[in-house]
Amino acid sequence: MNIDYKKEINRLKKDLDVTVVAHYYQRDEVFEMADIVGDSLELARRCQSDGKEWVVFCGVGFMGQSVKILDPDKRVLMPKIACCAMARMMDGLYFEESVQYMEERGIAREDILPITYINSDASVKAKVGEMGGFVCTSSNAFKIIEKGLETGKKILFVPDRCLGQNFAIKMGLKSCVIGVEVDGKECDPKVADIICFNGFCSVHQLFTVDDIEFYRKKFPNIKIAVHPECDPSVVAAADFSGSTSQLIKYVNDLDPEQKVAIGTEYNLVNRMRKGNTYVLSSTKPECPTMNETTLEDLYNTLKSIEDEKPINEIVVDPEIRKYANMALERMLALK
Repeated sequence: MNIDYKKEINRLKKDLDVTVVAHYYQRDEVFEMADIVGDSLELARRCQSDGKEWVVFCGVGFMGQSVKILDPDKRVLMPKIACCAMARMMDGLYFEESVQYMEERGIAREDILPITYINSDASVKAKVGEMGGFVCTSSNAFKIIEKGLETGKKILFVPDRCLGQNFAIKMGLKSCVIGVEVDGKECDPKVADIICFNGFCSVHQLFTVDDIEFYRKKFPNIKIAVHPECDPSVVAAADFSGSTSQLIKYVNDLDPEQKVAIGTEYNLVNRMRKGNTYVLSSTKPECPTMNETTLEDLYNTLKSIEDEKPINEIVVDPEIRKYANMALERMLALK
C-alpha cells in the first residue's frame, strides 16, 4: 500500500493533541513537517508552553530527554532515538573518572564546579546537578563559565573539549584536556582554569584551516563563519563563531552579495540564504544520527499515538530527572 506520508502526517497533526518539533539539522522533508523548529534547548523550552499532551521530537536522544526533564508530565516520543556521537562519549562513569583525575592531581571534589554542554545524556546532567554545576549551550557558555568562575573553583567542562577550549581562549583563560599531552606533558588541572573532557563533535571536526585558506584564496573577500564545536585553530581563523541560531542571524544580516562559507552541519547550511553561501568542507558535513529520521518514521510515530500504542517513548528515571533538572534550572535562572 502506497502512503502519502506528508498528507497523512498533516492529518494526524490535526487530529491529535500533539506538537511535532525538529532540530535545524534534520532532513528537509522532516524539517518542513514540524510545528516548531530550532536549537535543542529552544525546542525543549517551547514544548513546555505549547499546551499539548504529546511531543514528537525529531532529533537525537538527549534532546527528547531535555523536554522530559523540564516537563515530566509531557509524553515525549521520538521517531528515531538516535544517539548524538558526542553525547555518547561520556556517561556517569566517565564523569566520575574525570573528577577522580582531578582529585588525584591535588584538587578536592568540593573545589570542582562541573559544567556540561547540553549535548549530554541525562545521567551526566544529573551528576553535574548533584555537584552544584550547570548545563550550558553554545550560545550561553560564556555567561555560564563566567558565573562558574565567581565560585573560585576549577571548572570541569564536559563533554566537548573544543567548546571548552574555544571559550577559554575567548575569555583569556588557561585550559587543558584530560588525557592529552602538550609538548610531552599531560594535562595539569592545577595550572588550568577550565579542564575539558576529551569529547568532540565528529561533524565539526571535518572543518580545517586548509578549508578556510582554500575559500579565502578563491574568494578574497569571503566571510568565514563556524560553530564553536570546531577545533580552536579553525575558530581562530574564522571571521565569526557562534551557535546555530547565532550563525543563522549572522548570515541573514550579511549583504546578499557577500560571500560566506559556513562550518556547520550540511542540512542547516543548505537551507540558509541561497546564493553566495558555501559549505566549508570538501566533503558533505552531514550528521549521520540527525539524518536517521525519515518521513515514514515520523508517520509511524504519529500513527502509534492514534492507535493508542505509542512507540519510542522517552522515560527518565525520577532521581536522574531531579538532579538533571537542577543543572538545567541553574542555567535558566541566569538571564
